Amino acid sequence: MFEELARIYDRPKPFEYYTASDLWTDEHTSAQMLRYHLDEQVDISSRNASFIDRSIAWIVSRFAVCHGTRIADFGCGPGLYAMRLARRGAHVTGIDFSSRSIEHAENAAAEEGLDIHYVNENYLDFDTKARFDLIMMIMCDFSALSPAQRHAMLEKFSGLLDSGGSVLLDVYSATAFAQRKERATCQANLMDGFWSSNEYFGFLNVFKYPDEKVVLDKYTIVEKNQTRTVYNWLQYFKVKELRREFAECGLIVDETHADVAGSTYDPGGSEFAVVAKKV
Repeated sequence: MFEELARIYDRPKPFEYYTASDLWTDEHTSAQMLRYHLDEQVDISSRNASFIDRSIAWIVSRFAVCHGTRIADFGCGPGLYAMRLARRGAHVTGIDFSSRSIEHAENAAAEEGLDIHYVNENYLDFDTKARFDLIMMIMCDFSALSPAQRHAMLEKFSGLLDSGGSVLLDVYSATAFAQRKERATCQANLMDGFWSSNEYFGFLNVFKYPDEKVVLDKYTIVEKNQTRTVYNWLQYFKVKELRREFAECGLIVDETHADVAGSTYDPGGSEFAVVAKKV
């Protein structure tokens, strides 16, 4: 028992473990995530519907989205952005490794007769000969990646952009990092049964890494016949740090906004968005 508790409360090195697939591809939790995606009133898996509509209006205007605009949506989920952009005539490719979300997205597109190309794959592994006018990574997915993964993604983006193309993504800010607190929680059926359809005890340990500006939400799920650990890493950024990472991969950040709806940048905000192009 002591050794098991020691493992539960152990603080790993930043990004030491990568378990994203355990959240998005597990039969039970992927269903919970899809339910959150489709709840138009909450900002959990996706932004709420009102924000997405504002975001789409700005994206269409800012990037001159029209018939034939080629867009890649990395981490597309059930297609909430892809559907709206396809209705404007864009040729959209959506990439996501949740088969449940992709299945929903494909069915929704078919019902409307929208020709959207969905790829059920971890976007870290995605490659194509296609080139894009706009590459998006929305809902702060970029913050969930390790430094090595972020570097690989930015190099991928640079290679997939057509001449004059842009990257749009959002991240969590250093201000938000300052607001996070370390804590430890144990609860029966933590998060109202989110982690399993069986009875379980859930442990949540929140660890902060001040030097790296990283937070780990470490979930340990103890069921009768198994114990699982899911590591949810989040990197928090200053604008100059994000600019540097982009520059290292041949991309220049030429716009900063408060969000992916084009709101005016707020230095004290919990998130910010950037628009980048090839150098």
